[in-house]
Amino acid sequence: MSIIRRPRNFALSVVKLSNRKSVYFSLYNYMDRSPRTFLLFFVLGIFLLPQISFAHQPRIPDGTVINVIDPEVSKAYYTQLSGEPHVYRIVSDKSFALYVNVLVPDIAGQKKDVTAVILKDGNILSVLDGTTFTWTQFWEPFGYDMYWMGPEYKTQAEAGKYEIRVSSTNNDSKYSLAIGEKENFDLKESVNALYLVPKIKRDFFNESPANFIFSFLGYGYVGIMFVLAFVFGFIYRFAMKKFAKNSSHGLGKNIGKKGRLIRAGAGLVLFAFAIMTTWNPIILFFAGFCFFESIFSWCGVYAALGKNTCPV
Repeated sequence: MSIIRRPRNFALSVVKLSNRKSVYFSLYNYMDRSPRTFLLFFVLGIFLLPQISFAHQPRIPDGTVINVIDPEVSKAYYTQLSGEPHVYRIVSDKSFALYVNVLVPDIAGQKKDVTAVILKDGNILSVLDGTTFTWTQFWEPFGYDMYWMGPEYKTQAEAGKYEIRVSSTNNDSKYSLAIGEKENFDLKESVNALYLVPKIKRDFFNESPANFIFSFLGYGYVGIMFVLAFVFGFIYRFAMKKFAKNSSHGLGKNIGKKGRLIRAGAGLVLFAFAIMTTWNPIILFFAGFCFFESIFSWCGVYAALGKNTCPV
């Protein structure tokens, strides 16, 4: 997975790293409204959004014909050819800056044979021929991924109808198509990016979503959810001690060694499940809260029920 950051002179986020070009990618799709969405908006808005600005909006297209809305706004489409070319359509009634770049994941068995033909009103403007191009390998630390960067095209396009036809030798290659240079990565796109990380890790890079933990965004996300869980735990514990201090509800400790071990184990299980599947923020939050209970020998449910198993 990744987030495409970009420099002033590229539409993709290509920066020099050890005398090589490195790209920062962005990934992701539409997200449903739910409690986890609210939690993600809060976390991303406060902590993570500044870190992933100036990135491509991620997309996982469905079907072989994709309509590109706002072609100047940078987007990265992650998909795989399945027997026939993909067609990206752009319709504009005014002049616009057109940028196109082809990339593929650096994984076993991946071919660097993806070609993009750019047409205006049926006439060929450019052929980005991946079969003859010298692809550049680069490491993307933000998403902890490796890519091959292929040919690119940039022009000030006139109003009209455009198509970008993407194909490969056998029409079976994975690719990422970057379109647009205008940076517009808002809060909603940040949520989409985090939501799509597991899918891109699993389907595009053929690896476990858990590997996202090694990237800044991954371990930063986990750290933030744990901090929120601990803050909630401190506030809840303080409130119970203050307003129920003369009853079993307000005890500072209400579980013993066995209870602490159970909650630590539950936290590990929830944490492992979250990062190996969908990186669900609610599951990560409860994993952090289990660790809080284990560390402080205090159970929120026991406090609410007035139950105490602590020997001291």
